Formats: sequence, C-alpha cells, structure tokens
Amino acid sequence: MDQPVMPAAPRGYAHADFMRPPGAKRLPRIDHARGIWLIDTDGNHYLDASSGPVASNLGHGHPRILAAMAAQAEKAVFAYPSQFESEANIAFSARLARLAGPGLECPFVVSGGSEAVESAIKFLRQHAVATGEASRWKVIGRQPGYHGNTLGALAVSGDAHAHEVFGPLLRAVGRVPAPMTYRLPPNHTAETHALACAQALEEAILREGPETVLAFIMEPVGGLATGALVAPDAYYAEVRRICSRHGVKLIFDEVMSGAGRTGKFLAADHWPEARPDVVVMAKGLSAGYAPMGAALFPKAMVDRVAAAGGFMHGFTYSAHVMNCAVGEAVLAELEEADLVGNAARMGALLRGRLDALALASPIVGDVRGLGLLLAVELVADKATKAMIPLERMAPYRVQELALARGLALYCRRTSRGTYGDWLMISPPLTVTGEEVALLVERLSLVLEDYAAELRADGVI
Repeated sequence: MDQPVMPAAPRGYAHADFMRPPGAKRLPRIDHARGIWLIDTDGNHYLDASSGPVASNLGHGHPRILAAMAAQAEKAVFAYPSQFESEANIAFSARLARLAGPGLECPFVVSGGSEAVESAIKFLRQHAVATGEASRWKVIGRQPGYHGNTLGALAVSGDAHAHEVFGPLLRAVGRVPAPMTYRLPPNHTAETHALACAQALEEAILREGPETVLAFIMEPVGGLATGALVAPDAYYAEVRRICSRHGVKLIFDEVMSGAGRTGKFLAADHWPEARPDVVVMAKGLSAGYAPMGAALFPKAMVDRVAAAGGFMHGFTYSAHVMNCAVGEAVLAELEEADLVGNAARMGALLRGRLDALALASPIVGDVRGLGLLLAVELVADKATKAMIPLERMAPYRVQELALARGLALYCRRTSRGTYGDWLMISPPLTVTGEEVALLVERLSLVLEDYAAELRADGVI
C-alpha cells in the first residue's frame, strides 16, 4: 500500500521575514565573524562599515570579551537582582560611573536602549513625585527624533509615520524642531536655526506650563532619525540654560553616541557647559556581545527615590550577571586599548576621506557627524539639495548594492524619508587606517553603481 505523501517541513522563520515582502531576495546567512569582517555561509566576506546597527564597537570575535563570557559562564550566568547582588554588576557599574563622570554615578542596567529610555522617564517621574512635584509628567522630544521601539520610547520619538500607525496606543507629548544643519529654513544659517530650535523648546515649556514638564530628551549626536546630526555648539548650552531655568530635566540619549563612539566616552563630553541630568546608553556599551542598556542618574536623585520606597521598576534581565561581565570587559578594553582615542583619530581620517568622496560623487550632498559616528546624505541634485524620489527607497537599494561589493551598511528611514536619505558610516572603534581606506574605496564603487542606475533612469 502506498504511503501518504507528507508535506515538506516548513523552513525556519527568520527575523527578517517580518520585514521582507513575499518574494524579495533573501539576505546572506552569517556563518562567522572576526574583527571588522562578517563571513556568510557561502564564504563571502563583508566589511562591517556600520558596526551592525552602530553596536559592534570592538568588532567581532574579540578574544578578551569571549574569555570574559566563558569565565562568567563557569561561575554563574543568572541571579535575579532582587535576590542577589553580583560582583559583575558592581564592577561594571563602578567603571561605567567613573568613565561617565560626576553626576552620573548610578547606572540602572537593563537589556537595551528602549528599556533604558523607559527606565529614565519612569525614574524621573517617580523622583518628581517623591520631591513634591507630582504635576510634572510631560516629556518633550524633537521632531525628527528616535528613542526606541517600545511604546514609551516611541511616544517621545519624533516619527510622523510611526505615530500614524501606533498613535492610538501612545500618550501624546510635545515635540520641538531638531536643529537640522543641511536643509535650512529660508533666511537662516545653521547657527540661527539652532538657536531658533532652542527658543522653540522654551516656548513649548511655557505653553505646556513649566510646572507640568518633566524632561526634554534629545540625541546629542543624531542617530537614525537625523543621520549623525551635530548642532552648532551654542545650541547645547542654550538648551541646558532653558531646562535649568524651568526645572526641566535634560536627558541625553547616547544609545548610539556613547561608549567612545564620537571620540570621547560620552558625546556630552564635547559640550561640558551643557551637562545633562540623565544619560541613556546601550549598543556600544556591550559592543554587541550581549543585550545591554543603562540609564545613568545622579546619586542624590537615586538616594531620594530609594528613601521614598525604591524605584518601582525592573525587568527579568535587569543587571543580568553575564551581560554585566561582558560590559565590564568591553569598558576595560576601551580604556586599556585607547579605543576612544582611536575613534577620534580614525574618525578624523574617515571624515576627510568621505569629504573627498562627496566632492567626486554626484549623489552625496552632505557628510556629518563626530568621531566614528558619521553619515553620508544622498541627493538627486547637489545644487538644489533635491532628494532622490522617495519611492526609489534609495538607502535600501544602496544597502543591496553594498552587499554585492562586500560592504555591510546600516540605514533606517524616519518618517518615510521625509527628512532625507542617509547611510550611517560607523565602523568598529578598532578600525585601522588601512581598513578606513578599504571602506571608502568600496563605498565609492557602491555609490558609482547607484549613480549609474539613477542616470540610466533619468533621475540625475
């Protein structure tokens, strides 16, 4: 008797399948990675030009980090922080506090940037209640701005398209313009526009009622909402003065820009006169070796909340023992190998090479950023700054072309590209001069490929 034909077992579902349209080309499958290189199962090598999503700050397969993971795994992988302290958490927190500097002595350790943002906001709200300012609850963000994908983090982000989809789930907060430096309003320089954006913050605080505003959250160097935006220096000092004048806490979201990425341990260190009240970190904090984020608070504020009954917040993987051991090893390597200094030196070299590329390419309109957090903006016309038609999905097409050239790039559109198209150029902090040269050489070929496509279709 014939046996019934059984259906084929379904292929395992990949994370990317949630984003990829049916029939779309599949991504290469990772096999292993070493240093600045990612190698797929077909043996193709890709230079990691963006540190994944600006996370792999030490590159891949770093022996010190792998050894720290193995050593901690032999001792204890998990212990719930409401039941046990851990030496890994204490050592990591002490080193992080020292590197972050005065006023940021107390890290609350979580498992990612979105959790860290939500932790910061909830802590500040609880602190306001504990100090007799229960009327303060509103958080002002920037438009555009990005602070994460959980609902609380998304609520304070400035992404019009995301809010069209998820808006009914979110508690509305105020938003003020981000001080963009490439496309400026009429009759403005970058400096005057930045000060106007700071003034818009004060107007928003006054409009909402200063006694109701809890915090202002911003990225000191932009990520995927603004493509490595760096405002003129005067903006940071003015924002600090406005927040101090009205008792509003200033949160710097350094999920991308922290942990040495900009050539200083914190991007905040570039503007000492604008010291934030709270800093949020993730990504490079564990260099991609473990899920990790942290919100850093002043000790006086932590003591006040603890005295009022303790922080009413936490996650299963808060202060995770293994993650903290990884974070301690990452921070130790940053210090001992002078990788923050290398980020400053290689960032200057990379910026010079990208500026030269921009002069030669018909589709690079702007290069911006600090240290090794840089971005290249794509345009159809450099003279008018006209954008490439949005339906062409320029960054994602460039990403495809880059993989074919052995280059791994990261991009993400905010508000469906309303504010421009850019590629993050942010290699690991371990990058060498030779690797910088190879990165720019490959990127130049990729942009030539894309320019040829646009030219053939009459776009440029």
